[in-house]
Amino acid sequence: MKVVYISTYVPRECGIGTFTNNLLESAKNIIQEVDIDYEVVAINDAGQLYQYPPEVKFIIQQENQEEYLTASDYINDTANCCVLEHEYGIFGGQSGIYILPLLSRLRIPLVVTLHTVLEKPSYNERAVLTEICKMASSVVVMSNKAIGLLQRVYNVPIEKIIYIPHGVPVFHQQQVAAKEDLNLMNKEILLTFGFIGRNKGIETVIKALPKVISRFPNIRYIVLGKTHPNVLKHSGEEYRAYLENLVDQLSLNKHVLFINEFIDQEGLLSYLSACDIYITPYINEAQITSGTLSYAIGAGAAVLSTPYWHAKELLKDGKGRLFGFKDIDGLSSLLTELLGDPTKLKELRETASYYGQQITWPKVAEKYINIFNSTVNAVHIHTPKKSVELNLEKLPAFSLEHIKRLTNHVGIIQHATYALPNYKEGYCLDDNARALLISLMAYKEYKDPMALSLMPTYLGYIHYMQRTDGKFQNFLSFNNGFLDKIGSEDSFGRAIWALGYLFNTAPCDGYYQLGNEMFFKAVQNFDSLRSIRGIAYTIIGICFYLEYNPNDEGMIERMRNLIQQIINEYNISATERWHWFEPLLAYDNAILPLCLLQSAKFLNDDTIISIGLKTMTFLENIILKNGYLSIVGNQKWYHKDKNISKFGQQPLDVLATVLMFDQAFQLTGQKEYLEKMYISFMWFFGENDLRISLYDYETKGCCDGLENYGVNRNQGAESTLSYLIAYTTVHKTFNNL
Repeated sequence: MKVVYISTYVPRECGIGTFTNNLLESAKNIIQEVDIDYEVVAINDAGQLYQYPPEVKFIIQQENQEEYLTASDYINDTANCCVLEHEYGIFGGQSGIYILPLLSRLRIPLVVTLHTVLEKPSYNERAVLTEICKMASSVVVMSNKAIGLLQRVYNVPIEKIIYIPHGVPVFHQQQVAAKEDLNLMNKEILLTFGFIGRNKGIETVIKALPKVISRFPNIRYIVLGKTHPNVLKHSGEEYRAYLENLVDQLSLNKHVLFINEFIDQEGLLSYLSACDIYITPYINEAQITSGTLSYAIGAGAAVLSTPYWHAKELLKDGKGRLFGFKDIDGLSSLLTELLGDPTKLKELRETASYYGQQITWPKVAEKYINIFNSTVNAVHIHTPKKSVELNLEKLPAFSLEHIKRLTNHVGIIQHATYALPNYKEGYCLDDNARALLISLMAYKEYKDPMALSLMPTYLGYIHYMQRTDGKFQNFLSFNNGFLDKIGSEDSFGRAIWALGYLFNTAPCDGYYQLGNEMFFKAVQNFDSLRSIRGIAYTIIGICFYLEYNPNDEGMIERMRNLIQQIINEYNISATERWHWFEPLLAYDNAILPLCLLQSAKFLNDDTIISIGLKTMTFLENIILKNGYLSIVGNQKWYHKDKNISKFGQQPLDVLATVLMFDQAFQLTGQKEYLEKMYISFMWFFGENDLRISLYDYETKGCCDGLENYGVNRNQGAESTLSYLIAYTTVHKTFNNL
């Protein structure tokens, strides 16, 4: 069996890398008993080069998305089991999101070790960890507190969670010999080690020392470790300088020693063996695992700590003593008590040492090996989904809650800052047309009373924005000032789409009469449209009107002329390998095949159907080739014979794709299009390139898109309206089967 670890790794100065190296080396030492080989996929931080040991077979640059995907292929071809050492900060993207596409592509079992479990994660932190745990066969944690958090905050089933304590080295050196080696004989040694940063609370120990030194003048407090790389990057050595100044102010220069090194294992063991009292004065309780604390226990040190989560759990039953956060006097009292009572000090050390012998790296490695064996041999193996299960019951309930949040008496605000309306950006016709469409759809499909109450607001906005010549203005400021003289053809077409849908769905005659008036006032402008997407939206609106009045020959002829414009564009751009209407794929692409397929019901023309299906298949082969929807991003679009822009992907394009496959099913009756429609819709729920949901279960809104850093967490009108229209389309089609 071959096991591949994904982790930082030595010689990179990172606690996760050290953990992985210790675990792997210990596992190698018992390899004679089990036939397991180990490799490492190492995560590199930006711009750094390391001389990795031979077990590192693959390297991922932290912020290079493509290398994560290449790594998944390597792991699948190489290993029987994958182990992820997870810490948010070591992977690329927002909250380490780049690791999700790699894990989703694995065809082998996944074991995850969590080094951080947050009680109050951000939205993205929770989403990323939840997805990781869903894909894992086993989730290993190093404290019982983490077990409860995983169940309560991240909804991880208890049967997946395995507790294995943090491993510690086997300590051989006696304290006296260690002190001699370090030239610290006849000194009472206090020690804190690990990466240095403000959250470590080292100033608490320094401020506690004067009272203690007055009774025990031979004290030496050693602060062993470099400044944390992230702290160094953003704040430099500001914290270390503060501590050094504090030592000067308190005249403690003879008693406090800073060793600014990332010390090797042998040196660390010497300092731990030599120390009398080990102190972790952290200022925040939310630390689920502390390797430094575990090492101190393993060394048989008397440990004093603030009551952060891991310390409260690890130091119970006499393995150490606790003092309050930033409690200078409490720490002084404890130090004075223990240094003045050798018997108590010896008791603490012996209790800690006994426990430390139970959690040495070889013993911990055995537990991991047992997990690898049982995971690989288990019947259930994590594999990527070949297709999405068609199950509407798993979807959240339909809700217009976020749409209502964005709507006032004028209309729907077009943009949001997170889940709140951004009034500075005002309103637009595009979104109010979409909002009218979904309110009509929702009332027809669900009899939603909120849809009925919001409907006149959106209809009123469209009416307010229509000019005397039948065209529309698009943008309106929050103080109701017009921001353009004439709107885009896209916004015109979207308004016609919504007004066309109104003919068959108006809940009262007043709405029908106003919609009818606006629609026919705009008709005179149909023939002058030139934007290919504006034409497509208008065609869709005409199709809805013709469902109400299929005998309007004049309107059918107008639609035929508009369709011909789109076909002309296809004939100009299409080649043997490029079956499309333009020399690029830009935004809202699926709307173009959709309008052809939708018009086929009213235009008896095989050419229209043929081009509609041909261009749909061409688009499908680009955006649905990996078994999930990966739409063309708006960063650079997709120009013929060039690379596809992967980000930012927007919900608007997903909606068009859902509608396109739905219409293909309605036209052909082929059920394969149902599955493709549903797969496309599930983009909103994580079946996408970043493997993360854009639907927000708390706000009932939809995030604005997938960016190269992660999810754009703003929840503007276009995004949520696109989600809701797609949702209702899927719901209606499946309910009518």
